Amino acid sequence: MNVHIVQHNILTNNPEENLRWIMAELDTKESRDALLTVFPACTLCGYPLFGSAAYTDIQKRSQAALQQLVAMSEHRAFLVGLPLQVQDKGLCNAIVFVQNCAIRAIVTKKYLAPDEQKYFVRGEGVQSVNFQGQEIAIGFYEDLKELTKGHSEQPDMIICCGCNIFEYNKPYSIRYRMHKIVENLNASLVFVNRIGGEGPFLFAGGSMALNAAGSVLCQFPYFEEYSQSVDLQLLSSCEDEKPEAVELVYKALVMGLREYFSKNGLRRCVIGLSGGIDSALVCALAAAALGPENVHGILMPSQYSTDHSVKDAEDLANNLGVKYDIVPIKECFDTLRKAMKPVFGDRAEDVTEENMQARIRGNILMAYSNKFGALVLNTTNKSEAAMGYGTLYGDSCGAISVIGDLYKTEVYQLSEWINRDSEIIPWNSIHKAPSAELRPGQKDSDSLPDYTLLDTILNLHIEEQLSQEEIVEEGYDPDLVATVLRKVRQNEWKRLQFAPQLKVSPMTFGLDRRVPIS
Repeated sequence: MNVHIVQHNILTNNPEENLRWIMAELDTKESRDALLTVFPACTLCGYPLFGSAAYTDIQKRSQAALQQLVAMSEHRAFLVGLPLQVQDKGLCNAIVFVQNCAIRAIVTKKYLAPDEQKYFVRGEGVQSVNFQGQEIAIGFYEDLKELTKGHSEQPDMIICCGCNIFEYNKPYSIRYRMHKIVENLNASLVFVNRIGGEGPFLFAGGSMALNAAGSVLCQFPYFEEYSQSVDLQLLSSCEDEKPEAVELVYKALVMGLREYFSKNGLRRCVIGLSGGIDSALVCALAAAALGPENVHGILMPSQYSTDHSVKDAEDLANNLGVKYDIVPIKECFDTLRKAMKPVFGDRAEDVTEENMQARIRGNILMAYSNKFGALVLNTTNKSEAAMGYGTLYGDSCGAISVIGDLYKTEVYQLSEWINRDSEIIPWNSIHKAPSAELRPGQKDSDSLPDYTLLDTILNLHIEEQLSQEEIVEEGYDPDLVATVLRKVRQNEWKRLQFAPQLKVSPMTFGLDRRVPIS
């Protein structure tokens, strides 16, 4: 069977615009020549909808778009997804099989994510349809687990419509799952997934088709719009490329940043450049996503900043072609200290004065943002966020957190990958000891364990969800583990006020990991 697979960037809450590109795709020669055209799940309305799903206007607009598609489907067959009111059930997340101006089948999602359960009712799961003499099992990605348990009828072909939120390990687990289903059922398979970004959520694509022998007939690129027709009876396989996780994360963050700006009608950003690796990585990602002409850096040295920090920030901006300004903060800091002297009295300087400097920098960035309409990008990494190592309303400011789902060790890995062919991020920014430079000789290691050790403990606790006792049993120092986990608990209130993070891990703060504040 010749199937046309469409991997597209879907717009959330915009069924009219989605209808336009769907109709354009259906009008292509490749789609017309195919027996069946397959689109991702949630084709007409986007995903996740959250509270939008409860409003009748988005439901009616999506169903009106579906009616237009049905009316123009003479001699055509295709699959689209939308929120659909199903008689005797309620609002379901549905995939609709349209053929020759009629709805042949409605497949409703059975295994709902926690957020979906607030707005959708549980559906029936995988459904079989006889089409062109073949038994086709159609379902959402989450429902395909039922096929591994056995199916009431042996399908000749499986179609999986996905709208899978990206995590750095998910493309590999999806591929493995598709191969296992084909192996178990001896049936050909089509997996179609969307690309694009929806706030913090990113979609990777990676659609694929396998014949009944398990050979990969086509593997779509990740993070790119793409469509292709494939004959599922073919025996020859394509070259099956498997990109590294670090490359997927890079493409995910670049696409996510670009999507966040374009879908919110924004163009320019501003970043505080410290000369350190975090701001350097964010700047490199922003330049790739938005173009260097739309990225502006502000260097804000204090009396504690080193000359090489300023030079590293300038070298980065010059390597990327990013314009920048230098705004020293010493004068502002001295004025603020003087103003607070009557209140502080003779109390010794401490972390208060460090935070005052960080908040002055945040104020400068926000002032530039307001004056020039440039969105501030947050540069906090996941290790810092976990430990509360940052100043609320200071270095935590920003509209979107670009690397907030990357541990510090992952920041190093991604920076080195970016520099794989030539120096873009100054090597000195990568190799020097990290520091906030808010007091003389300050280093991150004054307040935090070595990042390699810290990130291992954090990963065991956050991603692996091990308790303090279980981590100690793995061989880690009990006092260190207790200190790290105590700081993680104590700083939940601070993380809840951080900017939304581009999600690339299985356990993102505020999205996947939600714990009580107190």
